[in-house]
Amino acid sequence: MVEQLIGIFCFRPGHSVPASRFREPTSFDVHLQWFAAEDEGRTEEPTEHKLRKAREEGKVAKSGELSSSLVILFGIATLGLISSYFLKNVMSMLRFFLQHSTELDITTDGGLMPAFYNYFFKLTLPVLLVAFVAAFLGNVVQVGFLFSTKPITPDLDRIVPRFGRFFKRALFSGEAAFNLGKTLLKVAVIFVIAFLNIRSQLPKLLNLVDMHHMTSFRLVATIAFRIIVESTLAMLVLSIPDYMFQRRQHRESLKMSRQELKEERRMYEGDPLIKSRLRDRMRELLTRNMMRAVPKADVVITNPTHYSVAIEYDRLVMEAPMVTAKGVDAIALKIREIARENEVPLVENRPLARTLYQEVEIGDAIPEKYYEVMAIILAEVYKMADREVIA
Repeated sequence: MVEQLIGIFCFRPGHSVPASRFREPTSFDVHLQWFAAEDEGRTEEPTEHKLRKAREEGKVAKSGELSSSLVILFGIATLGLISSYFLKNVMSMLRFFLQHSTELDITTDGGLMPAFYNYFFKLTLPVLLVAFVAAFLGNVVQVGFLFSTKPITPDLDRIVPRFGRFFKRALFSGEAAFNLGKTLLKVAVIFVIAFLNIRSQLPKLLNLVDMHHMTSFRLVATIAFRIIVESTLAMLVLSIPDYMFQRRQHRESLKMSRQELKEERRMYEGDPLIKSRLRDRMRELLTRNMMRAVPKADVVITNPTHYSVAIEYDRLVMEAPMVTAKGVDAIALKIREIARENEVPLVENRPLARTLYQEVEIGDAIPEKYYEVMAIILAEVYKMADREVIA
């Protein structure tokens, strides 16, 4: 497109050319996570680095209510599914020990302990395995896969808390009020669930003395099972706001003061003075490389007092003219001097020079909206240089 425009405008007659360091921790330092962020002047949101470091140390937001609810729910569900197996083994165990209670000498017979371990693992292992899986899933759902020994590592710094602020947080803070309200709500919910279930079966419970012992056992077990399941489901629902609150508290505990934020940025982003020197050095190197490209330019668009932009266009390898150098004030003057020394045409076009300097980076092609005016300029340059232009 640029080639066609250059060819068209080339034959227009009569056209004229326009650094500080982190303080080392001591044994008397206190973990700020004991207290509210505002109490320590920590009002800034934690950085990604601090969040990642806290996670690596095992400091994550999680609700114990969710994990415990899943453990109870999965455990009681397992008991419900294998109730016949469980009851069968309990009856077998009772029969075995009652039958041999007068036959075995526990001080000499070695068959008692193997029998005990056999029944013990038969009764507890299924529930323990399911409970372990439920606890594992409850934590993975909340924090993902994370393994850290930091939370169980002895830390002497925690032995010296500020008791005034600690008790203020534990007894007279938003977290304490939330925990108290959560506990009272749990007690109330479990009480209501138990009351409704017992009241619905009250006539049958009053006649337990007239029932067969297995029928009585099934009735009481069914009521207890229902109360536990419904209570656990209610606790599971209540664990959602608890998890949200724990996330908020966790993020609050990781907030940083402005000084901490500055020190972290200085450590991981570098001292501002050094960064400034590096920027100056990079600017110097860029200017040197840029000046080497000026002699190869086809034209330099100038604003005589401020801007200079060197343009190069090779139709065999470029789809559009490209900015190879640009500068303002002193650098612009240097570009013009090098252009004159190497007989590169200078074309004054104030709006175009300013626009290209502001919108186009070195090494980028000019935008399509400037193709027409650039084609006019290049066509005039080629005519003045007696170059062959293909229409």
